Amino acid sequence: MSGATSNGHFHAVVTPDRYFPHRYAGAAEDFNPLHIDAEAAASVGLPGNILHGLSTLGLAARLCLEQVGGDPRALTRISVQFRGVGVPEEEIEFSGIVGVSAGATSVHFTASQGDRTVLRGGVAEFRDDATAAAPPAR
Repeated sequence: MSGATSNGHFHAVVTPDRYFPHRYAGAAEDFNPLHIDAEAAASVGLPGNILHGLSTLGLAARLCLEQVGGDPRALTRISVQFRGVGVPEEEIEFSGIVGVSAGATSVHFTASQGDRTVLRGGVAEFRDDATAAAPPAR
């Protein structure tokens, strides 16, 4: 996986293993057969079981965080257009650009698998000030 370059552009590749949808299904309590049963997915014309869209967004959020070297508590907003299905055991290519403006850092990103765009128009916004992400006092 490669990281951000000096001009703020980045490219990263992630390959979800065959059990990634099963682990996500357990964590999210989303056991839709399209995600965990290849036969059920094939019966509706899919190439096999597919990734949960939100798991792909989670991968993108983690990669955006890595680009800014930030604290996850500094993430203020993330949005994306889901454009296609992702499948396990195939590389997902994420690319984007990191931008900085007064008081905030944003990461604009896309993701594709082969010739299929799976995420488009992604934007993750982070607060820059360290105190904004500080844990609450106890």
